[in-house]
Parts: sequence; structure tokens; C-alpha cells
Amino acid sequence: MVNTTRKAPKVPATRFKRTKIIATVGPATDNYKSITELIKAGANGLRLNFSHGTHEWHGEKIDLIRKASAAYGKPVAIIQDLQGPKIRLGDFDGMINVQTGQEFKFGFKSNYEKDNIVPLQYDLAKKVQRGERMYINDGRLRFIISTVKDSVVYAKADNDGIMLKRKGINLPDTDFKGDIFTKKDREDIVFGSTQDIDYVALSFVQSAEDIENLKRRLHALGSHAKVIAKIETQAAVDNIEEITKVSDAVMVARGDLATETLPESVPITQRKIIGLGHRYAKPTIVATQMLATMADAPEPTRAEVSDIATAVLVGADCLMLSDETASGKFPIESVKVMKRVITYTQKNAPLRAVFGEHKPDDHDMQGAISNAVIRLAESVYAAAIVVETKSGETAKQIACRRPELPLIAVTSDGRVANQLAIVYGTKSYVRPDDKFAATKLTNWLRKYDVLNKGDIIVTCSGKYPGVVGTTDTIKVRLLD
Repeated sequence: MVNTTRKAPKVPATRFKRTKIIATVGPATDNYKSITELIKAGANGLRLNFSHGTHEWHGEKIDLIRKASAAYGKPVAIIQDLQGPKIRLGDFDGMINVQTGQEFKFGFKSNYEKDNIVPLQYDLAKKVQRGERMYINDGRLRFIISTVKDSVVYAKADNDGIMLKRKGINLPDTDFKGDIFTKKDREDIVFGSTQDIDYVALSFVQSAEDIENLKRRLHALGSHAKVIAKIETQAAVDNIEEITKVSDAVMVARGDLATETLPESVPITQRKIIGLGHRYAKPTIVATQMLATMADAPEPTRAEVSDIATAVLVGADCLMLSDETASGKFPIESVKVMKRVITYTQKNAPLRAVFGEHKPDDHDMQGAISNAVIRLAESVYAAAIVVETKSGETAKQIACRRPELPLIAVTSDGRVANQLAIVYGTKSYVRPDDKFAATKLTNWLRKYDVLNKGDIIVTCSGKYPGVVGTTDTIKVRLLD
């Protein structure tokens, strides 16, 4: 893997943004110039949406991202976002008028014109039960399932509306019993294992078992990618703590989540997930409609700015842009706006969130060391914390406690450096295993004015460089 950190950042450590940005690559940004501009504008992770595009297209984008990352000198996390079960209506001519109380029949690959059965792209008859809710087109049409008979789902309309072909379906009450890997997902996972990706985002997660199944698949394929759990179902919310424990990162996928659960519950769910991320040292990502207006307009709404600032204040690791950078008219401007709001908020924040029951565990070795590092750094007015890490775990343990000073990680593993790119407040560098790795790195950063003469640096390292889980030494250094 190419070392992307041989160039010094162009800004002092005091100006590093702490909340990170993930941008989605799509038709509006699928060339080398645009990808480079996204990275320069502030993107720390780039998402590839496997609901669209061929393997060849995605492979080309992965190569371009790595090339741009190396040229600019900044680690970037590549995220493979799996499509998951594509639960949609099938094809039919025109539109179907729906009236409250009217009963419709739905069937897998049915022919509406011939059989008067609305076609589905997924065989729901094997999953749904009487009394469960079925929402179509982001909840614009609502049905209650009355019965399932002979592979046909019968459902009564709860409101008037129009049914259009290929619209998405949400089933907030349905238990898919672990059956969330489609044939396409399995093929995409195999493809991803041959590519230079850092994270796999799993759609439609319902339980911790779903995450563990994906991890087993990745391990069997020899992949070192981490797993992001996308929280977008009621079942996932019900099982959120167990899911967080086994995941490597957690995404609040607010679009489907708002349809699958009560819309008014989403902000509370978002805060709970961020709190659990703090407790278990798992990066959290807030996604969907962060800057939706900027898909078509050059300026955000005031509500969108407030939404970003709130996510920063409550301690999210990452904020994600979807359509704004994939197909929007102002992709680079969207990243720049998000970065401006993040940096202004972190500089002028009048408060910081405290998550009582979700406080990180201070009683294990890593927790105790992390707390000691932060307290010492704050008491000596350190300019930065520098941590040597092999797996990235020590850096994540410190980051989850949300220190208000830069966290610089040095690792010998390029994959770890890329994965740390979306961790709160962490700037990562790749250097060989060396008992003086932190000292050599800070000397180099001092040379390029990222750090300054007279700065106090607190370093955290281990007796055996390159060995996972051996962090045991804290030092204070005055740069000369």
C-alpha cells in the first residue's frame, strides 16, 4: 500500500477539524479532478454506493481515490456501501389509484395487467405476517397486511394516494431473521475483498448476528476491511447496544430510519447511538439530508446548518454527504460548507455533550491510560497528543473521550491510517515501527510548522513497537 502521509498537512495542528466528513462519489464526482477536489475541500472518507455502478466502475474509482490521496498526502477511508435487500415494487404500466380501505394483492414478479396482483421485486410472502405495516414510497402510501395466502400478500390501504412502479417499500414490523444478504451483496463482498477498501457498510442490519455474519465472510475472503452497521430499521434500534458492541463503526441512516420508526424519534436515536459510540470507542456517522438543499442550490438552509452544528456538539465522529456530492450540482461547495460549519462550531461551542450512562469504561488498562493521557495533556497545556498504535485501538480509545486538542496517530500499517481517517479528531501518519516513531514524527511536523518551537507534546506508546495491545508509556516533551 502506498504511504499517503509523506507530505505535511498545510495547516497547523491547532486548526485540524475534529468532526470528519464522508462524501459519496457518483456521476457528479467520478473523475480524478473532482475526487482530488473533494479531498482538498475536507473529505476524510469517500463512499461508493454499490446500489449503482458496475464492478469495473467501482474499481476505477478506488484506483483514482488512492492516486489522489497519495498525491495530496492525506489518508482517506474508502467505504463500500452494500445495497442490501432491494424491497421495491416491480414494473407495471401507468399508475394505480389507491383509496383508504381498499385491499390490494402483492406478489413476487407478478403481472398486474394480467392477474391484478401488484408486482414485487422481493418475495415478501415468506417474511411478512398479518397485522404488520407496509409503507410504500417513503411512507406516502401506508398499508396494513391482512393475510398471506398462496404466496400472495393481501394488504389494506390506510390512506389515499397513487402507487407508482419501482418505489421502495419499508416494513417496520417485519423480522427478516438474518436474511439480509442478497445474491448481489455476496458478489459485491467478494469483489470488495479483492480491492483496496477500508470499510464495508451493511444495509438493513437488524441484529448483532448480521454484523458477525459479515465479519466471518470478510475473514474467510482474507479481507481486512472494518464493518459499519447502518441503523435504519426498528429492529436495529431495539438491538442497538449489542450491534454497537460488535460493529467497528455505526451509521445513523436517517432516511429509512425515519420511515421505519417514528420521525420524531430519530433525533433521540441519533444521540443515543453517538453516546454508545463514545462508550464502546466505535466511530459514529450521521447520514442523510445533511445538506440536501445543496444538491440543487449553492447555499444551505439555516436548518441544515443547525443540523450539522448539533451533530458536532453532541460528538459525532463523522457527517456524511450522499446525493449532495454524488449527483448534486455543487459537490465541492457542499464539502466546503460542511467543513466551515464544523470548524466554526468546534471553535465557538458554548457547551459539550455528556452521556451519563454511556460514559467510556475507565477501569480497564486502555481506559485508564487514555484518561491519564488526556488529563496530563490538558494540565500541561499540550499542543497535541501523539499516540503510537498498531491496530488503531489506542487512538480510538483516546478519541472516544473527545479531547479538545489534536490527536496525532502514528502507525506502520497503511490500512489502519486510512481507517483512522474517519475517527474523531485523529490525524494519522504511516511510519515504520520504531521505539522513537513518535519523536521522529513530531520532529518532522515541527520542521513543517504543523507544530511549533516551545510546544508541549504528550506521547503515548508501548515498550514493544508494532505489537498490538502493549501501550504502557506516557511521556511529556518540549519541542525545541
